[in-house]
Amino acid sequence: MNTTTVLQHSHKNKACTSLLAFLLGALGAHRFYLHGASDRWGWLHVAALPASLALRQAFPDADWFYQILPLILSALAGFLEALVLGLMPDDKWDARYNAASGRLSDTGWPLAVVLVATLMLGAGVLIATMARLFDLLYTGGAYG
Repeated sequence: MNTTTVLQHSHKNKACTSLLAFLLGALGAHRFYLHGASDRWGWLHVAALPASLALRQAFPDADWFYQILPLILSALAGFLEALVLGLMPDDKWDARYNAASGRLSDTGWPLAVVLVATLMLGAGVLIATMARLFDLLYTGGAYG
């Protein structure tokens, strides 16, 4: 008697992935959800936290903004990834991430709410980051 084991592949939810990228994108949670613990880009996101701590230790007199800049850049990348993944058509999403799951994705309004929140917060953080960088670089932090 020949028995075959059926491997069950998990179905990756696009709204959940976008929400993870929105909330925990600076730490790469969405990358680990999609690709597992072997994802190099996910570990690069995680490396932003020790990099910020190392900058704080190496340059204690530097402006706080410079010390957390790796985390800010990682968060901005997470916001961008949330938008790119969330705006991907369902059929392309299923072909890339759910090919073996046997189910089809059907995203609805929760994903739209996540995308709107991501765009609002991501654009605000990007504008604030640019403004603070220009302030520090051109005025030495005279405005804040």
